[in-house]
Amino acid sequence: QVQLVESGGGLVQPGGSLRLSCAASGSIFSIDAMGWYRQAPGKERELVAAITSGGSTNYADSVKGRFTISRDNAKNTWYLQMISLKPEDTAVYYCRGRIAVVSMEKEYDYWGQGTQVTVSS
Repeated sequence: QVQLVESGGGLVQPGGSLRLSCAASGSIFSIDAMGWYRQAPGKERELVAAITSGGSTNYADSVKGRFTISRDNAKNTWYLQMISLKPEDTAVYYCRGRIAVVSMEKEYDYWGQGTQVTVSS
């Protein structure tokens, strides 16, 4: 079994900062790509940021220059550092990992439970 546990969400004022964490646990052989997505009420889920096993990153245009994704392979954990937060950043944020499980021959995508980020004065 593989589980992804997210933390770090909360309520912040516009211009504030938050750091989200996603910790994967279970019978993990390796983790390839890691990412963060978000979904606002009534909206479709969108990619926010992603990072490959080699460290290359990709960001949505709306968060470039404000959000930074990073990973700690030794801890099977990845992060999303968010600064200069705007009300439009308000959403449920989900982490996603492409993970190879011990005894399995292929990688599968796993999702966290989501953490609420609210940006409001």
